[in-house]
Amino acid sequence: MSDLPKWEISHIGIYVTDMDRVRDFYTSVLGFKVMDAGEVRPAMHLTFLSKDPKDHHQIVLVSGRQPGTPSTINQITFRVASIKEVRTMHDLLVARKVDGIDPVDHGNAWSVYFMDPEGNRLEFFCDTPWYVAQPRRARLDFSLSDKEIEAATHASIAADPSTRPFGEWREQKRREFERAT
Repeated sequence: MSDLPKWEISHIGIYVTDMDRVRDFYTSVLGFKVMDAGEVRPAMHLTFLSKDPKDHHQIVLVSGRQPGTPSTINQITFRVASIKEVRTMHDLLVARKVDGIDPVDHGNAWSVYFMDPEGNRLEFFCDTPWYVAQPRRARLDFSLSDKEIEAATHASIAADPSTRPFGEWREQKRREFERAT
């Protein structure tokens, strides 16, 4: 695989049935800005959204999804810096009465999952200080303080033999990547 060029994920595209409703959700709830919009052909409209002016778009909404068809997206995930930001998103989503709010403690991450207006699952998460083998799923209790959440997570994974500091796990994976290339 060493002959592959270096690449990174740039953006995602989402087929939508109701462009105005979905655009409003991503701009008013998640803070994306409309960077551009246009029509490829009649009845196929595109809206380009970004949270960073260096990127023309991080998400492109594309009309044409048939009403009543299920989403094909498992999830779209956004990383934030700390549990404080995950809590802020959770509280914002609750205040906006967003569907499907599901706070989860994965042991290695704290997450809040929810649905956009067309049933696409979104996630905001931050890393915990620990690696623990996945999958792991427990309810994240935002009635606790950030310090109490951290202590509860650590206590719940302490007996798992895979638990270790995330930095150690990342260093091991970095060495494995280097050996493989």
